[in-house]
Amino acid sequence: MIITTTPTIEGKRIVEYKGIAFGEVISGINFVKDFAAGLTNFFGGRSNSYEGELIEARQTALRELENRASELGANAVVGVDLDYEVLGQGGNMIMVTASGTAVIAE
Repeated sequence: MIITTTPTIEGKRIVEYKGIAFGEVISGINFVKDFAAGLTNFFGGRSNSYEGELIEARQTALRELENRASELGANAVVGVDLDYEVLGQGGNMIMVTASGTAVIAE
């Protein structure tokens, strides 16, 4: 399946719009990763534990988007937008939402 942030697909023609598709993931950061990120915040540098969580959440949201678009009968998703939010009382959860228009492209 083609997934793109652009409204069209080069070399393809959109022949049918199937609707908006979404993929959502809410991921909690466990105590160990949160502690390690706290040390990184104190001493400086990049937080590999948080980056890894974010990468995994984004990939999962895109897989969910692809699955839901397939369920609509689409073979592509155009105009994809990714949104990130911090949730939870202590800000220790992240939500990643991928959305776009499910289409049939030939």
